[in-house]
Amino acid sequence: MEMRPVNDTAGSLSDVVDSILDKGLVINADILISLAGVELLGIKIRAALASFETAARYGLEFPAGTDLTVPAWKEAAIMKMACPACDERFATRVELLEEGCPACGWQSAKARALAAEPYAPSAV
Repeated sequence: MEMRPVNDTAGSLSDVVDSILDKGLVINADILISLAGVELLGIKIRAALASFETAARYGLEFPAGTDLTVPAWKEAAIMKMACPACDERFATRVELLEEGCPACGWQSAKARALAAEPYAPSAV
């Protein structure tokens, strides 16, 4: 049986960048060059790549001069979200992701899954 390489077209560069900005990427490297037990050169690299929202969630410091008073930053700080179909704004992400958009009827995958679950009455 012959094996042939296959290109997976499901993922793209934009998916990778979106995932990195959403989750964040941290690089820590320590490079030490020594000769006969004598340290000649030592390099320490610390780098973090993330969106401002992700960085704020993990408590990373922002560059000097970052204006945190703009309306878009305030919305991100209180976790507001807009409907991707009609751009209606919601007070919380949970409201949009779990209930869907009442303005246009858009539903997230999570809202569809919650709607499909059979009703389970709570134990009294």
